[in-house]
Amino acid sequence: MMGYENQESHLYASKEEMESLVLDDDSPNGTAHPFSDPLSSSSSLPFAEIPTDQSQTPNSSFNSILEPPSYAEAIFRSFDADHSFPQLNGAHDHSIASPSSPPSSDDFLTITVSDPQKEQELSNSLVPGGTAYVTYLITTRTNLPEFDGTEFSVRRRFRDVVTLSDRLAESYRGFFIPLRPDKSVVESQVMQKQEFLEQRRAALEKYLRRLAAHPVIRRSEELRMFLEANGKLPLVRTTDVGSRMLDGAVQLPKQIFGETAGGMVDANEVAQPAKGGRDLLRIFRELKQSVSNDWGGVKPPVVEEDKELLEKKQKLHDFEQQLSNVSQQAEALVKAQQDIGETMGQMGLAFVKLTKFETERAVYDSQRTRAADMKNVATASVKASRLYRELNAQTVKHLDKLHEYLGVMLSVNNAFSDRSSALLTVQTLLSELSSLNSRIEKLEAAASKIFGGDRSRIRKIEELKETHRVTEDAKSSAVREYERIKENNKNELERFEKERHDDFLGMLRGFIVNQAGYAEKMANVWKTVAEETSGYAKHGS
Repeated sequence: MMGYENQESHLYASKEEMESLVLDDDSPNGTAHPFSDPLSSSSSLPFAEIPTDQSQTPNSSFNSILEPPSYAEAIFRSFDADHSFPQLNGAHDHSIASPSSPPSSDDFLTITVSDPQKEQELSNSLVPGGTAYVTYLITTRTNLPEFDGTEFSVRRRFRDVVTLSDRLAESYRGFFIPLRPDKSVVESQVMQKQEFLEQRRAALEKYLRRLAAHPVIRRSEELRMFLEANGKLPLVRTTDVGSRMLDGAVQLPKQIFGETAGGMVDANEVAQPAKGGRDLLRIFRELKQSVSNDWGGVKPPVVEEDKELLEKKQKLHDFEQQLSNVSQQAEALVKAQQDIGETMGQMGLAFVKLTKFETERAVYDSQRTRAADMKNVATASVKASRLYRELNAQTVKHLDKLHEYLGVMLSVNNAFSDRSSALLTVQTLLSELSSLNSRIEKLEAAASKIFGGDRSRIRKIEELKETHRVTEDAKSSAVREYERIKENNKNELERFEKERHDDFLGMLRGFIVNQAGYAEKMANVWKTVAEETSGYAKHGS
């Protein structure tokens, strides 16, 4: 959900008064009663551990009203803390292999990111501090045979993460590759430095752990080099789009006027998408093919025939729409729980002040009794407020899975785009081959009408045949790449369906267990107050 990362860090702007209150606890010895999982009668999960040290000195005038032990220092535990829910797509404990990965479940790859340090670029910059950057310590523990050791650390900067992401996108087309964190230039300028560094550190760790959870990428050479190679990252950085387009513009006239291999497509180049590449002529040809597919009224030489895939793509599109909607509703739930918790706390504070007023001015025993009852209501209100806070933290923890899956859907769409791009390349090359065959046939027919042949036409025919041969090789390479991406899509969709089932099952169970558990705990708080005031009901009847 869009605001969860920030919302979890400050669920409440709690008033100092309420935080300093020392509350009566539910049990005489100052420890909370153990709470049983409402969905499992056989399990006993402690709700909170309350310190029994009663030597605390109250630091608020209200603490003479609300007596020790301190409920504020409870160490809360999630009701589902002792349960292991299956979680996927890199959002869980990444020390275990993906459920769909063939290796043994004993294989592990754990990654932690820590210790951000500011370093200076070794260059002659005229601007003081203008070449400074931040590196992070990346520590890896693993038993995978692809790595040279079992524990090692390297320092990497954000630019290295961008390079890793680019290399993976090129090498693993068709896979659902987790998206890297954004550069966040604006946030780095408006946020406090330490806050920004911690946010980026957490984002990088989450990203690397998602890569480590992927059954294929976790064993990739690119990830191994990123995690293991000391010093400068040995992966080749991607040339920026502007430079690539400039190179393409320089080569374009040569391709058009035949100074370079007649504009032939390199068989090695077709394994990568044309967009953003150096071959502008190829980009123009594929753009022409795309327009022809959409508006030409002529069926392309080859089309997507996997009806099952097309149905799954539509279902995933619908799923993404529903996911966005439920994510928004989950955010609304978090906000509502936050509001009711804050309101409950404010009501508790109001009753504390009223209790103090009644106690100081009490003349009759009935006034003192009423003050004692108001003290119980105040205590219960503040306890309920803190319970809502803990409940909200658990709600964010579990329902954040919805927001994570919105990111996963971007990876899914990128993988489908790889497939569409590869198909367009095949279509373009098939059209080029058809055009070359037509030109060759026309030239051969014209040359045959001249006795002894036309040398210029014969030479041109030979050039076209060579271009045809090279284009045929490129087409074969493009078809292989397209088939490889299709197979990757198929495997990834199978993995995605299983992981989505397990992820959502874990999310819903964790959400329900905590909602039920905290609701019962709050009910017990108010039940105690109701029992203490039951005398009024009997007297009134």
